[in-house]
Amino acid sequence: MRFFNTEGPVRADDHYTLPPLSRWDLDEILALIDQKKYFLLHAPRQTGKTTCLLALAEHLNREGRYRAVYANLEVAQAYREQLDKGMTAVVEQISRGARDQLGDAGAAELGREVILSSSGGTAVGEFLARWSAQMTQPLVLLLDEVDALIGDTLLSLLRQLRASYPQRPTAFPQTVILCGVRDLRDYRIHASSEREAITGGSAFNIKAESLRLGDFSAAETRTLLLEHTAETGQVFTPEALDRVWELTQGQPWLVNALAYRACFKLPDGRDRARPITAALIDQAKEAMIVERVTHLDQLAHKLQEPRVRR
Repeated sequence: MRFFNTEGPVRADDHYTLPPLSRWDLDEILALIDQKKYFLLHAPRQTGKTTCLLALAEHLNREGRYRAVYANLEVAQAYREQLDKGMTAVVEQISRGARDQLGDAGAAELGREVILSSSGGTAVGEFLARWSAQMTQPLVLLLDEVDALIGDTLLSLLRQLRASYPQRPTAFPQTVILCGVRDLRDYRIHASSEREAITGGSAFNIKAESLRLGDFSAAETRTLLLEHTAETGQVFTPEALDRVWELTQGQPWLVNALAYRACFKLPDGRDRARPITAALIDQAKEAMIVERVTHLDQLAHKLQEPRVRR
């Protein structure tokens, strides 16, 4: 049985889901790729960014004009100012993505070779240049959790991508999509190699667009909830559907979290012969607040920041 997902990427065979590519203007995305643009996708956590990136990579690879690879760079966060180790982690994540998603075992071997012969300040650029030159089709690189990197590791990655940008697409990726929680203009890079904080825009001034992944519309929220009805026969009352929208305004994690708790955790909700009512949705909401579930706790912390409070 499928269920409402609240952790990690959505899998259509396990989770209720909306078509990920329908949440973007796919024509705009494909046009940016055709134009060899580098751009950003940003949105709050658990909004569906990774799910959309994975769906885009699959779409591009299936279409066959490009070779697309997704890589999550969050593992490099732990190295902070350790540039060599941080950039080694980035190269390894990309090469593993090539192996797992494209069956390109040679990328991992090339990555190891570059790591042994290059410094952290050049390793990513050298790897991408040599790897792109070997490909028969242009490379599209989708880098997730980029803004998890800290200090010199983030600064170096952005500058290496910028330095080799003129070599695209024959000797560098045709398109790089940087994905994270923040827009590039909100990057404040405190690097030991610099006296003052560096803004993302100054380190990566080749960015063409910053796209924000939006929340569900009212219609999309209803469509997602009714997947549960289609799967199990358990109905949402009209008042419950309205209440979910009123409480969440379509924020994807909140929609899924409320519905999961109401349908799969509350005893009355687990009885498929009983409808999901507005009262059950309110019970789910109160329980989430009392438990201070992770995302609500993070939101409360963010509200203390002066910029957010303003």
